Amino acid sequence: MQVVILCGGSGTRLWPISRTHFPKQFCQLFGSDSLFQKTIKRNKSFADSFSVVINQEQYFMGLDQIEQSKTNKPCQFILEPIGRNTAPAIAIAALAAKPDEVILVVPSDHLIEKQSVYEQTVQKSVELAHQDKLVTFGIKPSYAETGYGYIESDGLDVKSFKEKPDAATALKYIQAGNYFWNSGMFCFKAGVFLNELKTYAPDIYIESKKAFEAARKDNVIRINLEEMKAIRSESIDYAVMEKSKLVKVVPADIGWSDVGSFDSLYEALPKDEHGNTKAENVIHLGSKNNLIISNKRLISTIDVEDLMIVDTTDAIVIAKKGSTQKVKELVAEVKKISPKMTNVHTTAHRPWGTYTILEENPGYKVKQITVRPGANLSLQYHHHRSEHWIVVTGTATVTINDKTFELAPNQSTYIPKEATHRLFNNTKENLVLIEAQVGNYLGEDDIMRLHDDYKRN
Repeated sequence: MQVVILCGGSGTRLWPISRTHFPKQFCQLFGSDSLFQKTIKRNKSFADSFSVVINQEQYFMGLDQIEQSKTNKPCQFILEPIGRNTAPAIAIAALAAKPDEVILVVPSDHLIEKQSVYEQTVQKSVELAHQDKLVTFGIKPSYAETGYGYIESDGLDVKSFKEKPDAATALKYIQAGNYFWNSGMFCFKAGVFLNELKTYAPDIYIESKKAFEAARKDNVIRINLEEMKAIRSESIDYAVMEKSKLVKVVPADIGWSDVGSFDSLYEALPKDEHGNTKAENVIHLGSKNNLIISNKRLISTIDVEDLMIVDTTDAIVIAKKGSTQKVKELVAEVKKISPKMTNVHTTAHRPWGTYTILEENPGYKVKQITVRPGANLSLQYHHHRSEHWIVVTGTATVTINDKTFELAPNQSTYIPKEATHRLFNNTKENLVLIEAQVGNYLGEDDIMRLHDDYKRN
């Protein structure tokens, strides 16, 4: 069986932890593993291989986290230049699989706490998939949630799919006893799904097939931008599941959460005896039932209840519990003031490592750069800035124009504007250096790449 992991989405409802270029599936919200890594580990015991459908900008982040997970299973990446929702994403993954191969489609950003029950549920879905059924996982609801779609069932048969209801309708669903939350997890043979897609959404099938056949296939599958744009954006539910006669629902009481808001994150995190989430660098005096996420600063509360306090390096959000669905509206307002803050953290991830902005003011910017062992930056130059590099730990191999030399800790070099330069870490330990940029424009788009090992533009 191949496990297809859908890794799209920007996770704006968990801003400022989640950003467009660092969405929630890559965040370490529950211990040392990200939600993406938890998804890999949860499925690796029964997966013959993995296929990860991911935005091309996040490919190296996903690759790095898979390597850290040490799955030892084959993994294929499908890189999307833009998102077109779940139906095209799953179609392209199915086209890359063998027609008779069973594929289990799972989101990358969900939390599942009952592993043994999950494995039993997967086994049941595989049995139905071998009978040429399209299987969806129905989550047993624990309360009248208005943020999820619902599935009305008659045993394993699906009677109808329901849109996100209002509170009164959701309560009726719970009382009826035969409604499930729509989890966004599916299981079927690749060929069976494609035949149903061809029947009920032929345009998506045709354009997805064109995009797959035109894709550049080296060690990954790279979908062309124009081909991807030609595909109609649609969910698998609308395109196939709500129309097909082959759909079955498997009830799944698996301790599931889509971690789609800070309220659901609060429910999933461990808490102290007063209902406050456990965290380092936090002191509570007379406070109860609060979610506190701290970056490095000490956060102290006195006699407050039902608050959500989320602290990152460059932004703080404070909200009442129950109101965090409005974070999406907040992000729209933040974009008007500072679009960059919704896209990236002060720490940005690159295929070679990370950089953290320590200080930024008109005319200069200071970064801490960490280069992984064996990695290198692109051969590049800048039109508008010069740079100073100071090595903190490790050994840097530096090329400036036609000269190549090494820098040890506490040694530095200067890179003039327009000078062609490159940075290598040829050692087996991380290289850490401080970069001071000086110039009239310091944007990341003033990187003119002449050669890049990671095939970036």
